[in-house]
Amino acid sequence: MKTIRTLLILSIFIAGFAQQTYAKKLQTYVSYSTFSSPSDGPYLETYLAFSGRSIYFVKNEKNKFLSNIEITMIFSQNNIVKAFDKYIVNIPEQEDTLNIKNFIDQHRFALPNGSYLFEIQINDKNSVNKSISGKDSITINFPTDKIMVSGIQPIETYTPTVKPSTYTKSGYDLAPMVINFYPKTINKLAYYTEIYNTDKLLGKDEKFITKCYVESYESKIELPEYEIIKRETTKPVQVILQEIAIDKLPSGNYNLVVEVRDKDNQMVSINKMFFQRSNPGLTIKPEDLENLILSNSFAEKIKNRDTLIEYIRYLYPISSEIEKSFAQNLVKQNDVSTNMLQKYFLKFWMDRNNTNPELAWNNYLFEVTKVNNSYSTGYQKGYLSDRGRVYLQYGPPNSIKGENFDQASFPYEIWHYYRIGNQSNKKFVFCSHDEAANNYELINSDVNGEVSDLGWMNKIKKGDYKDVLNYEKQPQEDGIYGGKLIENFKNY
Repeated sequence: MKTIRTLLILSIFIAGFAQQTYAKKLQTYVSYSTFSSPSDGPYLETYLAFSGRSIYFVKNEKNKFLSNIEITMIFSQNNIVKAFDKYIVNIPEQEDTLNIKNFIDQHRFALPNGSYLFEIQINDKNSVNKSISGKDSITINFPTDKIMVSGIQPIETYTPTVKPSTYTKSGYDLAPMVINFYPKTINKLAYYTEIYNTDKLLGKDEKFITKCYVESYESKIELPEYEIIKRETTKPVQVILQEIAIDKLPSGNYNLVVEVRDKDNQMVSINKMFFQRSNPGLTIKPEDLENLILSNSFAEKIKNRDTLIEYIRYLYPISSEIEKSFAQNLVKQNDVSTNMLQKYFLKFWMDRNNTNPELAWNNYLFEVTKVNNSYSTGYQKGYLSDRGRVYLQYGPPNSIKGENFDQASFPYEIWHYYRIGNQSNKKFVFCSHDEAANNYELINSDVNGEVSDLGWMNKIKKGDYKDVLNYEKQPQEDGIYGGKLIENFKNY
């Protein structure tokens, strides 16, 4: 599962940091989603999946093996705790530790509409490892005077409820798919979501439409072969529990989109869930380009083969995985025709702006030129750098914080975006370990599909200043400890 902000599902991978080289690392996946109950109001569900083999078990007096994983969750606003829970994960006694299964934990928190800081700490109390922690900003927004779509919860399995439990919603027991990654072995995308207030806003017993489909995460192009459209009747809560076959969906980054449309087919609400697919073997085929007409197109005017190849490489930062894979194979072929290169280039931009693909290309080329001027090094053009790729994929950041001369840290930059699609208040952290070069590596981000590393601060700090994760407990001699990194990251 991936981020739940207003689009509502985030997947955070948390890996323990071993204190000793032989100590195994606790592997935990955390996700969450938000819903609203007509009787009790908004609530948030948390989902934790534990790799059984990463858990420390100890033998008790009955010769059974017990775990002891402590979870602490805090939801706060302006440093005031609004909800809190501390508990031991209920994992059954094990007969042995050779064939331990994975485990799922699910909790619910009643939280009024608003923005919160969600903090989680996970401690395997049987292990010598440090506890591990993470945090994220979340928004809960279910006004009663608007049609709203709840969080979209990916489901591993669902069965009719016999005895209600924590996993029960709308008459079904839902086993959450905690990780938003679908390997080749999973051929369906099952999901649960709720739609609120259609009866209030559209009228009692009126008809409306739900449209659920998959779109490319990078280009936002809808894939009509992965689409379910249904006519519904208005009610306080409309439940959607269904599946989309993804056996032929290529590898890449995608959004599952849920739209609500009125009887005139006007969209009145929307929500998205990010997910990743690995399906090796599926790719664009050259025959897919054969029927494309080049005559009088802007792509036909680009005659130089080397220029075409460079322009196609410029597209990598905004390409889907399947597009990038096809393009990389295409430009490697010494015998590929200029005609084929032109057709691929034209199709790429027609997919993004069918009415004026040339304008879309010219606007993008202008941004590539800026990136190459700002982020190129002696051995790499700017569009291939991490900062260049992020700039081209998401646009210019709203603000940049950084430091080049902090004695306690390597040069770094934090890019802050107010919004990226349906995601709000997102950041990218770049660091340069070669202080003489202009090459900054992306080391952490809270954006869907980007690299995430809880130990990112330690990658920035130098030598004696490395234990930044516990900086508030460390002596800060002459204000040097942590330097401006702490000042810039205090509210990160």
